[in-house]
Amino acid sequence: MLQTLLEVLYPPACIACAKVMPMRAPFCETCDVAVERLPPSRCRTCAEPGTFPRDTCTRCHLSPPPFTRTGAPFAHEGPVARALPRFKYEVHPELAPSLAELLASECRQFLSQAPNVLVALPLHDKRFRERKYDQTQLLAGALARATGREAPVGLLTRARETRRQVGLSESERAHNVAGAFTASPSAAGREVLLVDDVLTTGATVRAAATALREAGAARVEVITLARAFSLA
Repeated sequence: MLQTLLEVLYPPACIACAKVMPMRAPFCETCDVAVERLPPSRCRTCAEPGTFPRDTCTRCHLSPPPFTRTGAPFAHEGPVARALPRFKYEVHPELAPSLAELLASECRQFLSQAPNVLVALPLHDKRFRERKYDQTQLLAGALARATGREAPVGLLTRARETRRQVGLSESERAHNVAGAFTASPSAAGREVLLVDDVLTTGATVRAAATALREAGAARVEVITLARAFSLA
């Protein structure tokens, strides 16, 4: 009865365009056919789309990141690029379960060999108070429930406020988040899976993974809903 009531109050809707649908699904038919998945050819470490020598992009070759691999099912285009801002900036925390189920389904093979401890890329306290929720922690929690994992809060914190990465150059992004994260000593010896919504240059996950490794994490992997093509 509760489920029926919830569906009456909050009918199934497309996560990208909010169109009400007769049955539960991530996307409506129009948006579903427009979803762009990442091509099979990509960097084995950061999922940068393209064909590279030894499957390693130039960025990861010249500056190996502190994480071992990245799972990312979608290109940051079209319906996925519309769904994420709705979740992140337009006060739609209820999208977390749908996004997590979509991620779990699309990354089933990646997750089969991924760590069992999920760590969300956290907001700074000031931004959390402004937004009232941490979308990445919600995503990590929902993904943990969907895959039988754990998503403890507090393993990683944002030690200082940073600017939004949108609009910054690659070097500005790296400088913006350098030293921005602190990991708990309880991360020592643990294998963790960093969770984020979208990865562009990887500056933020590099900074977060660095903090975890410095705290003694044995291995860090990354999973994200979307992978943007690198900045020019």
